[in-house]
Amino acid sequence: MIELYLEDLHVGDRFESNTVSVTENEIIAFAWAFDPQPFHLDAEAAKQSVFGGLVASGWHTAAMTMKLFVTGGLRLAGGSVGLGVDELRWPRPVRPGDTLRLQTEIIEIRPSRSKPDRGIIRIRNITTNQKGEVVQTFFASVLVRRRTADKIPL
Repeated sequence: MIELYLEDLHVGDRFESNTVSVTENEIIAFAWAFDPQPFHLDAEAAKQSVFGGLVASGWHTAAMTMKLFVTGGLRLAGGSVGLGVDELRWPRPVRPGDTLRLQTEIIEIRPSRSKPDRGIIRIRNITTNQKGEVVQTFFASVLVRRRTADKIPL
């Protein structure tokens, strides 16, 4: 896949990811390591929670979204260097058997004022499940390399 530079990007560009399937074992393993709450660890205990069943940690959803982002259609030259995230939301839980997909939209592009070899893009990320239901949203600022003279195609 082609690596993209700041000059290759435009406000309104949208990028789709592949999918990732969520398993009960992965939900539990992540929870034991990072968010050991009963509704993430035990299917029986989770039935008594507000979720009515086992659900992935929001942080697990964020980690899966990160995988979808870096392996998806927006391949940035030099990798994805995040500068910050805003308005992170989990409007619907992720459950075992869900299949997640990410859509990324560029909403702002600006060259760096202090470093002429890079710029910053602001993106909106929306993660959905197999039914098209939104399970996570957030805005992020990402550092992007600018194309230098020796990298401009002839």
